[in-house]
Amino acid sequence: MKPLHYIYIGVTVLLLLMFSASVVAATSHPDGRKEGLADSIMQKVSFFAPHYEKLIDSYKAELYVKGRVNLRKKNILLRFVPSMFRVRKGVREYMMESYSDLNYSSPNIYDQKLKAGVGTASEFWELDGRLPEYFHLNIYAPTLLSDKLLSPLARDASKYYNYRVDSVMGEAHNLHYRIAFEPKYRSYQLVSGYLVVSEDVWSVREMRFSGRSEMLHFDNLVEMGKVGESDEFLPIRYDMQATFRFLGNVVDGSYQAQLRYNAISQRKPDIYQQRLKRRSKYDLTESYTLRCDTNSYRVDTTYFNSLRPNPLSAHERQLYKEYFQRRDTLNEKRLRQNRTYQFWGRLGDVLVSRNTVDLSQRGSVRFSPLLNPLLLSYSGTNGFSYRQELRYNHLFPGDRLLHIAPRIGYNFKLKEFYWRLGADFEYWPAKRAALHLEVGNGNRIYSSDVLDDLKAIPDSVFDFSQIHLDYFKDLYLKFRHSWEIVNGLSLDVGFSMHRRTEVERSRLVVKEPAEETLSTDGVNSELLQKIRHTYKSFAPRVRLTWTPGQYYYMNGKRKVNLYSKFPQISIDWERGISGVLGSTGKYERWEMDFQHRVPLGVMRNFYYRLGWGAFTNQKEVYFVDFSNFTRSNLPVGWNDEIGGVFQLLEGQWYNSSRKYLRAHATYEAPFLLMPHLKKYAQHVLNERLYLNLLSVPHLKPYVELGYGIGTHIFDFGLFVGFANWKYEQIGCKFTFELFNR
Repeated sequence: MKPLHYIYIGVTVLLLLMFSASVVAATSHPDGRKEGLADSIMQKVSFFAPHYEKLIDSYKAELYVKGRVNLRKKNILLRFVPSMFRVRKGVREYMMESYSDLNYSSPNIYDQKLKAGVGTASEFWELDGRLPEYFHLNIYAPTLLSDKLLSPLARDASKYYNYRVDSVMGEAHNLHYRIAFEPKYRSYQLVSGYLVVSEDVWSVREMRFSGRSEMLHFDNLVEMGKVGESDEFLPIRYDMQATFRFLGNVVDGSYQAQLRYNAISQRKPDIYQQRLKRRSKYDLTESYTLRCDTNSYRVDTTYFNSLRPNPLSAHERQLYKEYFQRRDTLNEKRLRQNRTYQFWGRLGDVLVSRNTVDLSQRGSVRFSPLLNPLLLSYSGTNGFSYRQELRYNHLFPGDRLLHIAPRIGYNFKLKEFYWRLGADFEYWPAKRAALHLEVGNGNRIYSSDVLDDLKAIPDSVFDFSQIHLDYFKDLYLKFRHSWEIVNGLSLDVGFSMHRRTEVERSRLVVKEPAEETLSTDGVNSELLQKIRHTYKSFAPRVRLTWTPGQYYYMNGKRKVNLYSKFPQISIDWERGISGVLGSTGKYERWEMDFQHRVPLGVMRNFYYRLGWGAFTNQKEVYFVDFSNFTRSNLPVGWNDEIGGVFQLLEGQWYNSSRKYLRAHATYEAPFLLMPHLKKYAQHVLNERLYLNLLSVPHLKPYVELGYGIGTHIFDFGLFVGFANWKYEQIGCKFTFELFNR
């Protein structure tokens, strides 16, 4: 054994002895209820939790999951729930089983490959895709369920939880404490339950936590391995009870999971350091693998009987028996069904179900339900909008990927229809080299330059009610080639083409005063030439993006970027060239962007973004269309729309100012103001404070202050705007987030 090993083990033993001695006096009280005992124990558990969290470097295990689902109440709206299995008429109770290979790699990377599955439903219901979160737990981590819940073992958890000793078990030399915990605030981020903690080592033997995550009420029991065994710090059994409620539907689920470990590897400092020396410190390939393996998936009942660790109960066997009887009867009925009934049945599935169509060796197409109310969104400035998306993917040899994603949408307030067809072909995945093509119609763009010039003429002779140069329809084509030169440094080169046409055709009408008739003889001829009904532009574009310290992993030959602790910086340049493909003018566009996410602790983050842009060398083109400083009329969620943009700024300001300077700052945390309103705090997942600043001509500055909350159903933000240091307006933002988190 190397000296470094002795030092590592010695420090651990010394810490255990030191803290064990400090608790002996506190645990000597005969009934185990000495004041402060629970807090004292939890201090020890919280102290060692970060060490135990990272103790296991990797493991391989076999995971068996058995689930039973009871439809306590149901109506037709249950079919709108994404990933809900097909419900059979008259059948209330269903059973599912799955068997998987589970590989874990530090830090917190789970690779689950499903090998076999059987059940009485069309598919294994994973609670809207969230079931693996409950079975991929490191209970020593500061958060649970992929950072959705604050763990009672976190270092500062005493700010949010109350602890008490329920009971003391075991003999004097081997005591176990059952510590109950309750949240100080009613919040979806906090849970209630208990821990069973082993004295001396201060590790957890059992943990039960219950709470609510989105529309799911859950109660999860986690049983850990025994002290001294190789699986001491790993879960060996889960028992989860859940109730799902949605618009009058109530579904009860009961899931049991068992793990059998084949290999467990604890982190050894010298081996870990050698691993880092063999590769870039930003390469996390050894911690990331493919998340699914459908090639070996089997649904054979006989084969699954050989995998099941425990025999089925009499009731469970009866469920399977009734299922096979129904299936045989259904097959007979299908032979008698006419084609018309089959057509309308399939059409109904398309309207209300999420569908994935496999095209043999040519890829797959995935689209969401056509009658999905969850694709509706609302905002105070844009009203209601609806969107529908499709995705086509085809993987070629060498991990080359073709991705096609058409999207359509409609804004009911603006009465505008949007469409976009995007295609990406990644031909050199190791260098993230790809070709990108996008065709569609953009926002109706505001152009005030020509109108301002006309109005600037003294005693203007034009009837401006007949001139409609303020809004133009936009048809665009964008093509670019992207390439990651070195890790974190990317270069995009391409071009964009726009064809902008008047929404309402203008006429140049001369006013006729009572005493005299005016003509346009004295009007600048260049000004008259500016008035066109259609404008075209052609512009080459170059974008350079640098992300220092970019972490990534290799999925086969494909490089997948993850995150960085440093800011991302980008420079974007575009030059319009007149005379190319009918282009009517020339210009240059420059933009710089600087954005950074700074973690401040458990579930707390600070975001800031700085941006600058300018149009220069303009001639005959009066459409200011920035790439970074823009607004979408089809909002898609909390992270894309409610943060990082100006919520109350009128649309024309985005397209009528040739330059801008902006700054955004956002602070996000689960407990800001709502804990003081305990009655409503439980429905809030996170809260945000916003500060948005903008400087453009005639707005120096524009300031927005905002406060937002996020729930499992919707997100809401309240904003106040100030123009030129004077109060201007107050408004709100609302987006539906049901099944979208």
